Amino acid sequence: MLFSLRPLHLLLRCLNGITAITGALIHWLTLALVLVTCAVVIMRYAFSTGSIALQESMVYLHSTIFMLGMAWTLRQGSHVRVDVFYRSASPKTRAWIDIGGFLLLLLPLCLVIFWMSWDYVANSWAIREKSSEGTGLPYVYLLKTLLLAMPITLLLQGIAETLRNLLFVFGFSSDQNSVEQELR
Repeated sequence: MLFSLRPLHLLLRCLNGITAITGALIHWLTLALVLVTCAVVIMRYAFSTGSIALQESMVYLHSTIFMLGMAWTLRQGSHVRVDVFYRSASPKTRAWIDIGGFLLLLLPLCLVIFWMSWDYVANSWAIREKSSEGTGLPYVYLLKTLLLAMPITLLLQGIAETLRNLLFVFGFSSDQNSVEQELR
């Protein structure tokens, strides 16, 4: 072999590790969202009271789960695909379709979302934007930062998936889904 696969292995593990961390965070945030939702319902119907901050925290949790969950979903292979071609294709053809999907769709989309969100998020940070409700959460700027975090995490996992597929296509792995295990 002309070059070592060790650096590619380390990069793939690092990128998948970032997504694994966000995936673990999402699991706990989902539990938190369920508990907060139950608390809001109990407060409203059992005690006839409410909390704007608690209700807004549900929006924050849901947004975080959704925006950071995209990369985890990609890693799990659970994103929507047009199975008309993909289902009956050979493993190498599937790998090429995934590579093309990253280069033609995911990469440009992530870059556009990041670029178009930058000023919006920067302006929110500049004024440390708060809730319009007096007793709401004062962290709207952090919530809007998810508009930048989402394309970054999705792009990093897209790079990992593309690297895994390239290693398979060029014969450095015998199985499209087990590149990381073979590199160890």
